[in-house]
Amino acid sequence: MKQVPTLDIRRYDTDRDAFVAELGAAYRQFGFCCISGHGIPRELVEGAYQAFERFFALPTETKMKYHVPGSGGARGYTPFKVETAKDSRYPDLKEFWHIGREIPRDSRFAEVMPPNLWPQEVPEFKPYGYGLYEALDALGTRVLRALALHIGLPERYFDDKTDQGNSILRPIHYPPITEENIPNVRAGAHEDINFITLLVGASAEGLEVLSEGQWLPITTEGDAIVVNIGDMLQRLTNHVYPSTSHRVVNPQNENARKPRYSVPFFLHPNPDVVLDPLPECVTPDNPSRYDTSLTSHEYLMQRLREIKLI
Repeated sequence: MKQVPTLDIRRYDTDRDAFVAELGAAYRQFGFCCISGHGIPRELVEGAYQAFERFFALPTETKMKYHVPGSGGARGYTPFKVETAKDSRYPDLKEFWHIGREIPRDSRFAEVMPPNLWPQEVPEFKPYGYGLYEALDALGTRVLRALALHIGLPERYFDDKTDQGNSILRPIHYPPITEENIPNVRAGAHEDINFITLLVGASAEGLEVLSEGQWLPITTEGDAIVVNIGDMLQRLTNHVYPSTSHRVVNPQNENARKPRYSVPFFLHPNPDVVLDPLPECVTPDNPSRYDTSLTSHEYLMQRLREIKLI
C-alpha cells in the first residue's frame, strides 16, 4: 500500500537538494509528509500533553469559564459538538482549546489577534503550551524554507509573510465513544484552512488521508510530526501543492472506549498576506485558478463561517 513518507529534516543541512526534491514530491502527491529529526524535546511534547489532559479533565463548568461566545473560538475553550466539518450533517466529537501568537497589544494585527487566555487551574498549561507553540512555529518555518526552494523561490521567501501569522496551537480531546452506531465521527473529512499544519502526537490510530479515492491511515513512529498543506497555501501555489482531505475516524476496536488527544499547530500567514497564485505556479498547463484577490484574514473569516465556528 502507498504511504505518506517520513523524511528526516536534518538532511536539509546535509543533503539539501535531495531532501527538497523528496519533500516537494510528497507534497505534490499526497499534500502530506511526516518530518523526523526535528529536535523538539520529547519532554516538551510530553509535558504539554500532560498539561492539556489535566485541563480537559476539569469539570465542564470550570472549562466553560474560558469559552468566549461569538469569538469563533479564536482563544480559549470550545466545547463538544460545536465545530462541524464543511458540508457535514453532524458536529465533530471533540472539545479543544486555542493558543495564539503573543503579540504587542499596539500591533497593527491586535484587532484580529486577541490576547491569550490561560487556565488558572493548570499553571503548567501556559509554559508548556506556549513552549510547544514556539517550537512548532520554528519547525514550520524550516519546512516552508525547503518548500520555497522546491517552488523556485528564495529560501526565506515565506519568512516575513509568516512571522506575525495568526497561527494557532489547538490541543484537542476526543472523548471515549460509549454509544453504538453513532453517526458522528471524531473529526469529519475536511481540508485545513491555513498554510501548513504540524501535528505532534499522531501515534494514536484514527487519522486518515484521502489519496486517489482511498483513505490511507497515518500513524507516526518515534519523534515524527505530520506536516500537511492547507487551503491557503494550495491557493497561493495554484493547486500545485494540494490541500488534501483528511479525517479522524472512530476506532473499530477497544480504543474507541479510550480518550484520544492530539495537538495540531495551524501555521497561518500574516493577516494581510494576499493569496494570489504565485507566478512560479502559473503555467499554460495550469493557468491561474483565481481571478479575485483575497487576504489571508478575509479567507479565514469566510472559512470559519462555513465550519460553524462563527
